[in-house]
Amino acid sequence: MSNIGGQRKENKEYGGRKIGLFEGRVIAINPSAEDFKEVLGFELKEDSKKTEYLGESDEGNTTLRIDVWLEAVKSGEKFTVPFFLENKERENKDMTKKQYINAVGACSWADDPNNLPDWFKEREYRIANVGEEDLYNFLRTWLGNLNYRSAETVLEIEWKKLMKGNVKDLREQIDGEWSTTIGALATVIVKEKDGEIKEYQGVYNRAFLPTYALKNFRLVDYSDDTIVQKLKAKKPRDLKAHEKFVLAVKGEYGIKDIFTFKELCDYNSDDFLVSSDKVISEEGSDY
Repeated sequence: MSNIGGQRKENKEYGGRKIGLFEGRVIAINPSAEDFKEVLGFELKEDSKKTEYLGESDEGNTTLRIDVWLEAVKSGEKFTVPFFLENKERENKDMTKKQYINAVGACSWADDPNNLPDWFKEREYRIANVGEEDLYNFLRTWLGNLNYRSAETVLEIEWKKLMKGNVKDLREQIDGEWSTTIGALATVIVKEKDGEIKEYQGVYNRAFLPTYALKNFRLVDYSDDTIVQKLKAKKPRDLKAHEKFVLAVKGEYGIKDIFTFKELCDYNSDDFLVSSDKVISEEGSDY
């Protein structure tokens, strides 16, 4: 069964495409057609497939798309952040390691559960499924009022229930006791379709920021590669939240979309080079 709780930590329609960092609040998760109208402010066409969240992979496994809708606190603009889950254990490409997830949504890789880090094994854990890491990275930031250092804290969404399309446990966290606003990165996705280059609004879905960390991007230009190289030289335990975010975006398996570390702004394609310049890797992060 799903389980979320513990000690509280002290402390309409789309417009033009946007890029940049923004503070967002969650306003909907896998909205129904009625939610699209009442919460998001626009009505779907009768043949729209936007509310078809369940599917099936080529291997015959159940898949689920979880659409998290964010509203930018300053501008009120709305963005979709999709997460893609598959009812399949996550392994690396040569099937020598599995990914594991513990009771607070932290993930680790190992060829044998006995070789998992001791800190990881201090809590209950299991083999992770495809897509869970990205989803729980988001949840750990969004539900930022939970004290993840406390032994009492748990963050578990029942997998079987979720893969039937039931996102009730997630929806109940909207504006709930543990929820916070988050820092997110709006991007522009560039794809070739029918011989033409198409541009779509996106939001980076593999890392998010606690809202307080956004101020650091006003002080330092993290698009400067020399600064990024200095971050790479640091030990992981010495990295601050915003520095980990920068490395997630600009690291070996980083973002392939067009983006900027500046505050949310209008996107103008003339201001950017060919999208391939933004490609870091097509290999993914399985290892």
